[in-house]
Order: sequence, then C-alpha cells, then structure tokens
Amino acid sequence: MAGASSDARTMTAAVVHEAGGPEVFKIEQRPIPKPEKGKVLIRVKAFGLNRSEMFTRQGHSPTVKFPRVLGIEAVGIIEDAPGSEDNLKIGDIVATAMGGMGRDFDGGYAEYTVVPAGQVQVVISGNKVSWEVLGALPEMMQTTWGALFRSLRLEKNDRLLIRGGTTSVGLAAAAIAKNHGAFVAATTRKPEREQLLRDNGADQVFIDNGTIADQVKKTEGFNKVLEMIGVTTLRDSLEAVGEDVSVCMVGSVCNKWAFEDNFDPMRSIPTATSITTYHSSVKGFQDTPLDSLIEQIVTGTLRVQIGKVFSGIDKIHEAHRLMDEDKAGGKMVILT
Repeated sequence: MAGASSDARTMTAAVVHEAGGPEVFKIEQRPIPKPEKGKVLIRVKAFGLNRSEMFTRQGHSPTVKFPRVLGIEAVGIIEDAPGSEDNLKIGDIVATAMGGMGRDFDGGYAEYTVVPAGQVQVVISGNKVSWEVLGALPEMMQTTWGALFRSLRLEKNDRLLIRGGTTSVGLAAAAIAKNHGAFVAATTRKPEREQLLRDNGADQVFIDNGTIADQVKKTEGFNKVLEMIGVTTLRDSLEAVGEDVSVCMVGSVCNKWAFEDNFDPMRSIPTATSITTYHSSVKGFQDTPLDSLIEQIVTGTLRVQIGKVFSGIDKIHEAHRLMDEDKAGGKMVILT
C-alpha cells in the first residue's frame, strides 16, 4: 500500500503501554488493520492533538485499557470500506472523530486507522486546504460548532463572552461567532495576546487575573458565555454576567473536573441563568459542516490558529511535551 512503511504489511504507530509522561509513547511497527464490513480503513495523513489525549496518557481515563494507540481524530484517504462503498469510496478525502477512537479502540496516532463507517465524514473541499489545516479541524470544529449552536443556541446580535479565549476552541469560537453576527469578547491572562484575540474576531478583550467580574460589570454585559477554563473560573464567570444568561462549560483547561470547595448553586447561579455543557460525540461531529467551514477558511473569513506542526509520528514525544507545558500556541498537528 502506498504511503506505508518500507514493509508494506506494517505501519508506524505511537503506542502507550502504561500511563506516564510523554516518554511512555513507543514508536512501533504494527500490522495494518483490516476493516470488517461496516468499517473503514483510512490512510491517516494528519491528526490533531487534544488535551483529552494528554489526560488519557497520564492515566486519568479509567476506562481506557493499555496498550492503546491514542488519538480521537484523524484525516486522510479511504483505502477500503467494505459494505459502505455507495457512500464511502476508495480515494475519498475524509475526516473522523470520537466514537471511541483512541479509547475503546486504536485511534489516529498511526499511519492507518480503522473506524466505523458511521463516524466518517467525506470532505469534498478537503483538497482546497493543506493536510495540516485539515488535520486541525475535526475535533476543534465539532466542539466549537456544537457548543455555540447546539448548547448556547447562538444567534445574530448575541453578546458572547469567551472565558479562555486563546485556546484553540476559543479562537475558533470567536471567529465563527463573529461571522455569525455576534458581538464577541474574550479573555486572556497575557496582555501580549490581545492582538491575537482581536485578529481572530474578538471585539473586546479582558485581561484575566483570576477574576473578571469587576471588569465585565462595567460593560453592557453578555447573554451567552463559553467557559473554557473550567471549575476554577466558572463561579466568577457566573458572577460577571448575572441574570438571564446561558453559560456553556466546554473545556477544563484548569485540569480540574470538580469543585474542591462546597459549591452553593443557590448563591452562585444568578436568577434565570442556565448552565449547560457540550460533550463531543459522533452525532456532533457528523452535524458539523466541515465543508462550509473550509470554504470560509479558503476565502479568509475564518482563521484557524495552528500552533506547531510536526512531520512524523516519531515527533509525538515533543508534541505532548509542549502540551504538558501549555506551550502549544494553538492547535498542534502531526503529519504522518
């Protein structure tokens, strides 16, 4: 098969055998998997890196059994699709995400992956962008799109506050919301990143020193909030925006999943303010209009903030080290 390792029967994969730091990845030669009926063999051309994969590598995903090839997303070319040939053809450019990838079965950190046909999206516009751009999109865009339009039900003229604006999803959300006609504000801890936020669609920037409530209360306010940081800032975000607001928690950049103190809903949640979440899923991925978003990227109305791009699966250690150190600078992508 074209693109495989020197031995055509094998592929290169990054495998985790035990939890730990980036050094636990082992670069191995493995047999190229064969798809059963209803599944698809994809020649992976690129994959994005996600914090959930870092957590899994560290041992914080108790349902994941090692050894495992991580990776909850991938883009590439179909090489085989038994039983699904009417919709998925050999040579199609495709994207896939979620559905147990990298958790219940081996995922995208390899030259090939096999996934259920129901979680594969043919990307007609895929040849209009580079593999590194396409590789950055599946999970980032489905999270952004789902959080904005399914969970927050974003509408034109809404006032959206993004807490944690320099995350890859935060930057994408700013651009998409701005294109949709919303007023967008975003936060950052670092003043030097203000221009980055404005370049990606933010109309207003708040410098976050741990609390932004006092700053936000001096403005016209917001009716929608995208909370990317998590439980360490959620209470302050609620205080900042007050009543009759929708707040969606979609990220946990703070690396904490529960309140460490006694969270009092009656005191912390303002009247008529609702809290929701967005969880990535196969349905959410399939509902994401990747082709439409790619057209926006091509025309320049949607920017994708790619951090570092690595060539070769053997760069996985360096990539995860940067993720551990929070130095990604945007969505990281590995080209296979």
